[in-house]
Amino acid sequence: MSIWEYILLFSSVLIGGAAIFVFQVRSGRRLKLVLSFSGAYILGITVLHLMPGVFSSDFHHLEYFVLLGFVIQLMVDQLSQGVEHGHIHAHQESKWALAIQVMLGLCLHAFLEGLPLAEYESFHASHHAEEHNHNHLFWGIIMDKVPAAFALGILLREAGFNAKKIFGFLIIFAAMSPLGAFTTTLLGQNLELLSQMVAVVVGSFLHIATTIIFEADENKQHRISWPKIGAIAIGLGISMLTTH
Repeated sequence: MSIWEYILLFSSVLIGGAAIFVFQVRSGRRLKLVLSFSGAYILGITVLHLMPGVFSSDFHHLEYFVLLGFVIQLMVDQLSQGVEHGHIHAHQESKWALAIQVMLGLCLHAFLEGLPLAEYESFHASHHAEEHNHNHLFWGIIMDKVPAAFALGILLREAGFNAKKIFGFLIIFAAMSPLGAFTTTLLGQNLELLSQMVAVVVGSFLHIATTIIFEADENKQHRISWPKIGAIAIGLGISMLTTH
């Protein structure tokens, strides 16, 4: 990864979280539309790029790592209370207990999905003959982090934290994916381990994307509003453009 990618990965979380002070919204339609778009984009790049790379690998049993990633994300959701999906309702009486629990879940998720980032270009090149490189995983993580940071900021604000503390939490959250990527650079290039890491991210992304899209049906009547259908279509469409 280049320096600018580390900077963008870090700053995207701060920008997403700081947006709560610009757009004074709570749990309105705008956040749901952004989440529908990001969920569809993540699903698209997972199916079109990450999964083909994993399953065209010569290494065995990677499907188990996909399932592992799905299960890990399921458990992480119990800690983060679904902030990645736009859930911003506090359930604990103590605001610090809430913040610590949510941050543990989000930081674990961010660190794990950042692990394969530093060497993802090598992984992609080993399975694809084309020269162009869109760094699909990088942009998928950005699309995951920005709305999650926005939802986290709203949750912390509603819990009663002031702006200084909110930014402190956001800085910690922002550092996790870059830290995961840097950790992999210290481990050195190991294509089998890298493939396993990407497989875990695939499982995680599948859980996040499908949960977001399923929750687009707010009334549980198998009906999704036209604006959300439009946001999903745009997200999938942009992901498909990356195949060219």
